[in-house]
Amino acid sequence: MKTLVFPLLWLFAALVQAAAPQPPAVVARAWMVGDISSGQALAAEKADERIEPASLTKIMTAYIVYGALREKRITLDQQVNVSERAWRAPGSRMFIQPRTPVTVDELIRGMEVQSGNDACLALAEALAGSEKVFVQMMNREAARLGMKDTHYMNATGLPDPQHYTTVRDLYVITTALIRDFPAEYARYYAQKEFRYNNITQPNRNRLLWLDPSVDGVKTGHTEAAGYCLIASSNRGGRRLVSVLIGSTSESMRTQESQKLLNWGFQFFDSVKLHKANEPVKALEVWKGAVREVKAGFASDVVVTVPKGEADKLRAELVSQQPLVAPVTQGQRVGTLRVTFEGKPLAERPLLALEPVGRAGLFGRAWDTLRLWLK
Repeated sequence: MKTLVFPLLWLFAALVQAAAPQPPAVVARAWMVGDISSGQALAAEKADERIEPASLTKIMTAYIVYGALREKRITLDQQVNVSERAWRAPGSRMFIQPRTPVTVDELIRGMEVQSGNDACLALAEALAGSEKVFVQMMNREAARLGMKDTHYMNATGLPDPQHYTTVRDLYVITTALIRDFPAEYARYYAQKEFRYNNITQPNRNRLLWLDPSVDGVKTGHTEAAGYCLIASSNRGGRRLVSVLIGSTSESMRTQESQKLLNWGFQFFDSVKLHKANEPVKALEVWKGAVREVKAGFASDVVVTVPKGEADKLRAELVSQQPLVAPVTQGQRVGTLRVTFEGKPLAERPLLALEPVGRAGLFGRAWDTLRLWLK
């Protein structure tokens, strides 16, 4: 392995000189606020404590549905038959009825805007045949996303002793939904009200009215969970997500979520170190048809730092040497490691941006000798 160290200080010259303070006091059982662009959590309290997710469950339900739409297993204009079980769903409802046509698009709006448990059941049955099978899909997806402390028992969030998650896992599924389904997120989550069956219901996320930068995500409430809210705000192209569980009222969960978002935007900055698919370094290739391969990153490399603390950032590029052909496009050829105050902050794989084929017989033999002498 070969290490190449290079300075980053010039990238941060424009940052405001003000150190980040301690996070604010928050009236909630557990919470987290993080920056999606960098993937960094800015602050958290009891993020790994097991909690009841209530209607925040519907974020995973939506994630499964959006995946099915992308794979064309269902369509937005597809009409769904409403079962008696879905019709009689307890809790919040969009008021679907048997023998009354309802489309997938209407059900999604009923689920996201009105938090309809009946809409969730109708979608689960349309996609998987039954809620039981749909829940199996939810748990498989949770495992794939790395949600290690989550287990689902239903698609709605109704209380069950074996239906649980954590604030950290809720942050994972929320960021995955925004990242993997940006068009669907933009289409549904900022909608302030929805009318179905001659009944208009408002979105329970009050931040949609109070803060124009907020465009989601989901509220939840049960007696055990308390008042919950996952909120996302996009200001100047930078997106933060807050997860808040167990506040004392609707107004309090709104106020405390706003507090977390404002704190994150005010005292931190996200800085782009490298753009996606742009060459960062040309690495030597042995036994290749060409002597070098351009290397870079599959996505933008962004870090979040406290304002005024940029001079404590350092980065090193660790390349894999010797790099022997053939090299495929997208192959990992090194690692970028970023530290802050000497502590690990971020690590990103360095990838080959182009393929390199093998050299001819003479070229391979010559490089074999060179490697032996080296």
